[in-house]
Amino acid sequence: MASITIRRLDDNVKKGLRRQAAEHGRSLEAEVREILSRSINQSSRAPQPKTGLDLIRPLREFVDKYGGVELPIPPRTAMRDIPDFSDRPKKSRRRK
Repeated sequence: MASITIRRLDDNVKKGLRRQAAEHGRSLEAEVREILSRSINQSSRAPQPKTGLDLIRPLREFVDKYGGVELPIPPRTAMRDIPDFSDRPKKSRRRK
């Protein structure tokens, strides 16, 4: 196992770590090992992929907070006919 030495550590940081270690029933050294291990394990995880709900949620929260907008729904109309291009002259595709 490897060892490290941390120089110029602020006294308040060391006191806080010692207090935190005592709360968890560990030595200062064991507490620091746990913090470092947890930090590495959390940062090495790939971020979860975003879903459609993640993209919509901020918009939904905004609408819930400020209210929505009522948009008129246009009446349905018949589809227009698909144009027939069969009578158009074809262009030649010559390379220059």
